[in-house]
Amino acid sequence: MPSRILSFGRSHLPPHRDIKARPDHPEHLTAIDTADPKPHSAAMDFLHFGSKEKRQSGSGHTTPKHKGSPRMAPTQAAKIDILVESPPCVFYGGTNSSGALFSGQLRLVVTDPEVRLMSLDMHLKGNTATKKPVAKDCPDCINKTSVLKSWSFITEQTTYPQGTHQLPFSYLLPGHLPATTHSSLANLDYAFDVKAVTTLADTITHHYPLRVQRALQPNPEKQSVRIFPPTNLTVNVIHTQIIHPIGSFLVQFRMNGVVTRDRDTQIRWRVRKLDWHIDEHTRNVSPACPKHAHKVGGEGKGQQHEDIRMIGNGSLKKGWKTDFDVVGGGQIEMEFPASIRSNSNPVCDVDSPTGLNVTHSLIVEIIVAEEHAKGMNAKHTVPTGSARVLRTQFKVVVTERGGLGVSWDEEIPPMYEDVPISPPGYATTVTDYQGEELPVPPEEELENMGIRD
Repeated sequence: MPSRILSFGRSHLPPHRDIKARPDHPEHLTAIDTADPKPHSAAMDFLHFGSKEKRQSGSGHTTPKHKGSPRMAPTQAAKIDILVESPPCVFYGGTNSSGALFSGQLRLVVTDPEVRLMSLDMHLKGNTATKKPVAKDCPDCINKTSVLKSWSFITEQTTYPQGTHQLPFSYLLPGHLPATTHSSLANLDYAFDVKAVTTLADTITHHYPLRVQRALQPNPEKQSVRIFPPTNLTVNVIHTQIIHPIGSFLVQFRMNGVVTRDRDTQIRWRVRKLDWHIDEHTRNVSPACPKHAHKVGGEGKGQQHEDIRMIGNGSLKKGWKTDFDVVGGGQIEMEFPASIRSNSNPVCDVDSPTGLNVTHSLIVEIIVAEEHAKGMNAKHTVPTGSARVLRTQFKVVVTERGGLGVSWDEEIPPMYEDVPISPPGYATTVTDYQGEELPVPPEEELENMGIRD
């Protein structure tokens, strides 16, 4: 055909020669001078540059960008926040605690001349979010929310003029509730959710997180005895069970039975090294929603996950006192401070009915080496090459410090019925003197006393 055919394959161009940019060239660009130049077309431009915008950017020409007017965020007729009046929510004691009293005011700030509300509700919710759900992308498997308390501040349409309006409220959190926890397997949080609906169907919301803590009172130090057969070694340990995320505590060791005497020989155990570490054990049961209950064997079941991590450790290679002459088989005494690392983000002990459980334990490992000596009071010993690792663990409870705070039921003033009656009054009746007649002093004494008729 005489007409030209636009080919999408390899183009066959006639022989050509390259020329470089010349100063007198109108565009100062490197060009290809063909023997049979062809006029450009829109189709060819599309194939070479893909689009009009790309062609403009490739040719060096830029189009001016027209910025539109800034987008303003929609303003609300009112704002809501919560003003806290009570001290931090701390449960003093275990699950039998009397709870924590929370009081505050719901503050409504009206920015318009007035606002009409159809409803104003607030809910205190407890939410448990598991980090290893049964179904990865299912929100019902991840979050479990329960409503602890609800407030309805208005029951009918109410108009609030411009200004600040405060609505007081209070709630006694039960002492059996678990504290706020952020662990490696699950999070447990509390929050106030406020929602107000206007007559224009506008919604005003506010979310206020509430942190709940638990503080256990310190208890007397606990003494434990550990026996390590087949040797005669016994270890007496004195330590405290209540520890805190910040601060250290002392652990006292006394090892007995380190010497075994037999006629002219002695078998001694000498401490070479002591290692200790604090482990955090986290267990959580991830429940399944009704949609994914078939993955765990039915409704009401879940998957259990465990995690163990070290939150504090230390090592000792000296610092103990050894006395092989003590009656009863010798004795080794030592004392060392233990603490939790500040950057480990420890989690306090918790046992939640939702399936979250966090406990802690102190693990101590003592490396002892056996030595052989001749004579009853031999000063030169020979290592036998035998060694043992004495490993023992103790349960500890990590809790927040109570400080100077007291429970709410101990700091409130007495009730009216608890106030005793007023002190007894003075007698109002006067009786005459019935005794003997008193002698009248002379007038001179009365004048000296300043008493005159």
